[in-house]
Amino acid sequence: MASVVAKVDRENSFSTLKLDKWLVNQCKNLGLSRPTPIQKNCIPPILQGRDCIGCAKTGSGKTAAFVLPILQTLSVDPYGIYCLVLSPTRELAYQVADQFRVLGKPIGLKDCVVVGGMDMISQATELSKQPHVVVATPGRLADHLNSASTFSLKKIKFLVLDEADRLLEGNFGPDLEVIFDAITKKRQTLLFSATITQTLEELRKIAMKEPFFYECTSETEIATVDTLDQRYVLMPKQVKDAYLLYILQEYMAEHEDPSILIFTSTCKSCHAVAIMLRKMHLPCAALHSLVNQRTRLSALARFKSNQVNILIATDVASRGLDIPSVKLIINHNIPGSPKDYIHRVGRTARAGRGGMAISLVTQFDVELVQEIEERIKTKLVEYPVEEKEVLRILNEVAVAKREAELKLEEIDFGEKRKINKQKQLIREGKDPEEEETRKRKVWKEKRKLRKKGESSKR
Repeated sequence: MASVVAKVDRENSFSTLKLDKWLVNQCKNLGLSRPTPIQKNCIPPILQGRDCIGCAKTGSGKTAAFVLPILQTLSVDPYGIYCLVLSPTRELAYQVADQFRVLGKPIGLKDCVVVGGMDMISQATELSKQPHVVVATPGRLADHLNSASTFSLKKIKFLVLDEADRLLEGNFGPDLEVIFDAITKKRQTLLFSATITQTLEELRKIAMKEPFFYECTSETEIATVDTLDQRYVLMPKQVKDAYLLYILQEYMAEHEDPSILIFTSTCKSCHAVAIMLRKMHLPCAALHSLVNQRTRLSALARFKSNQVNILIATDVASRGLDIPSVKLIINHNIPGSPKDYIHRVGRTARAGRGGMAISLVTQFDVELVQEIEERIKTKLVEYPVEEKEVLRILNEVAVAKREAELKLEEIDFGEKRKINKQKQLIREGKDPEEEETRKRKVWKEKRKLRKKGESSKR
């Protein structure tokens, strides 16, 4: 019996993927004993030199699926800027760089993170030193390519698009064009994401060569993991924050060292909820794009180290971030797309661990919830709430919320960015009001097309 178990372990080890011994040992030292399905299926073709498109659920080990084979080929012939990884968010860029750094320590890997919100001069200096791996957000890397000639991407071996669908569907188009023009066509292209919504033909054009395609789905094609307990609370919109506070107080009273991630729809609501919770004596950190990068990194570090138990964030935290301690996700708003819901709740119940997601549902969100349930093929279960207890704290929460709103008005929250955007549009010869109307129309059309596509699938 023992010999059979040993044989199974060998067959499910990283050594069967033709990884070098030093990488297998490094995985073992970091507690990675068995490859996940996406690692098992994608690492061999990448080592064979094939382009690859990989799609798997959040928390399935996608980052290691491209980091490990890149490190192996790099160790054979190390030179200059060998690999470029593009990420849609700054936080994800730092996380990917961390994985390269830790797994590549035995070969003295040199990496550079190029993201907005940090000093461009020091970044340019790092790029001029020709690090092996550059992990970047498209906007800041395009700025460097347009303004400096101290480095070149013409000899890269690998181009990786992490969270590829977000990069290709977002507003990164002009920046990606600058980057694609600056890199060699003789490269290996790897695209990874938890949700692939682009057509395969579009992805293959980017991959250049006929890519290996792997999509990890369960037999029932559920888009969220079985270990995730998905709940909802139905409430009037006006008292949403009272329900939020009740859930937080109850959960924190029942769990030792709770780790809670709250998602909000906008930077302003994120900041307002953070101020409100602090006034209710709940220490928390806020993570959104209107705070500077050092503050964002500090907030994430404080949350990861359990200095604060609550992190309030916009969708900048929904993609790829791996925070193993997160036990509870709260959707303060229901996202407009089932795909965004999947990414949000994927921040918990990762790598086989358990977790819970609670969505605060108002009378205006019922249709969105139904779309989500249809996509994930799972019915959300009602989370029990003592309405009398919510009513008891209603006035106290209303006062704290009003104080938070006044605080935001005092500091003119978000006004500077709004003014800068309007100035930019005027410089481009566009009318700000007309541009806002156009964006709303585009959003509505996209929503109609998505609904039409989903109904045709049914």
